[in-house]
Amino acid sequence: MAKTFITDDFLLTNEPARRLYHDYAAFMPIYDYHCHLPPAQIAEDKCYDNLTQVWLYGDHYKWRAMRTNGVDERFITGAASDEEKFEHWAKTVPATVRNPLYHWTHLELLRYFGVDELLDDGSAKRVYDACNEKLRSPEYSVRGLMCMMNVKLVCTTDDPLDDLKEHQKIADSGFAVKVYPAWRPDKAMAVENLDALNAWIDRLAQLTNIDINSFSAYIEAIRKRHDFFHSRGCRLSDHGLETAYAEDYTANDTDAAFADIRAKKTLSASLALKFKSAMLHELALMDGEKDWTQQFHFGAQRNNNTRMFKLLGPDTGYDSIGDFEISRPLAKLLDRLDQTNQLPRTVLYNLNPRDNTLMATMLGNFQDGVTPGKLQWGSGWWFLDQKHGMIDHLNTLSVLGLLSRFVGMLTDSRSFLSYPRHEYFRRILCNLIGADIANGELPADYKLLGQIVQDICYNNALAYFRMPVD
Repeated sequence: MAKTFITDDFLLTNEPARRLYHDYAAFMPIYDYHCHLPPAQIAEDKCYDNLTQVWLYGDHYKWRAMRTNGVDERFITGAASDEEKFEHWAKTVPATVRNPLYHWTHLELLRYFGVDELLDDGSAKRVYDACNEKLRSPEYSVRGLMCMMNVKLVCTTDDPLDDLKEHQKIADSGFAVKVYPAWRPDKAMAVENLDALNAWIDRLAQLTNIDINSFSAYIEAIRKRHDFFHSRGCRLSDHGLETAYAEDYTANDTDAAFADIRAKKTLSASLALKFKSAMLHELALMDGEKDWTQQFHFGAQRNNNTRMFKLLGPDTGYDSIGDFEISRPLAKLLDRLDQTNQLPRTVLYNLNPRDNTLMATMLGNFQDGVTPGKLQWGSGWWFLDQKHGMIDHLNTLSVLGLLSRFVGMLTDSRSFLSYPRHEYFRRILCNLIGADIANGELPADYKLLGQIVQDICYNNALAYFRMPVD
């Protein structure tokens, strides 16, 4: 039986790093300001029947690895039993060496279940049975899993038409972890599918009791939903976009675009960009008026495999890094808001590592000298959410901005077993700063550097997003 390589000093390669992590970072709470956890499961305090359900369902990171390893789709998203699916994942794990999945897998097994052996086809049965036994106990419900990892706050990802009943149920239950909605209005501007967009607008009209017969009426109805989200504690928006949209437009342009949408007439490329630009601007104004923070996730090229998209739908492991122009439209979008002093706190994420220095330098153009770190470069996202991606992000932010003001890590996950990613990030952070101390590039001032580490782990996010945990 091969023992795990996850020691107390995992990823900590120097003595200052070990001191920073163990004395300052390890015990800090988690402020998870962006994730895709299903609020319904938190509301009902769901218990899982087995490890496959909590660990493999919906995890397209693992699905991609299994496909690459030659596993038939039947054992990934198909009709095979949960135990068979787990067995094929266990057989895949040794092949993930140097992929972040190898680290994450063993961190999660150790931190949640105390499993201290390596996962492979030989240990699969033991691991599966041992973890399933623990999952049957009440403390392994989804709320128990969150409390186990010292989570203080979670922001889910929610469509503006959601009724947020699950969030209200969670709030009324007195659950120790605060669970807030986050406003994700992508469907409101998705002109690529006019049938779906019109259905969305029709439902919006029903919910708001507004006759949506013009662009201005559309914005009025969306604002009403924005007000509703605010009343339920939402203080954060999020946009999943290929790039920023900041075309010049007039009221005639937006009226024409909306008329074409309602007539289900395909918009010209120019008019579509003007419509999206108007939408982003109006949505940002709403966020600023209510003192929300807006997030932009740029650069994903989605649903590349037509055959599998038709079979499985979106978010099933067929997305990749895209190659889009970002700098000019992003600068124009932010500048348009800044010119009228209506730019909200903003977090920018890029998926293409080519854009790292672009993002880090864009921030400095719009810092206001009042709000510390008002413009943030979000942590390594998706394909960059791994050791090398995190190191590149932290190093670039350090030399082109202020690492000390960074709001830190998030899970961006659909799994309740993903919280050790915060530990992973914290170890990498401490190792970077610790190496500078060891090399004589920073003073061995643990009061200063330990405080910066704790701020990045938790305190900065708590202050920046302004959502209470008590």
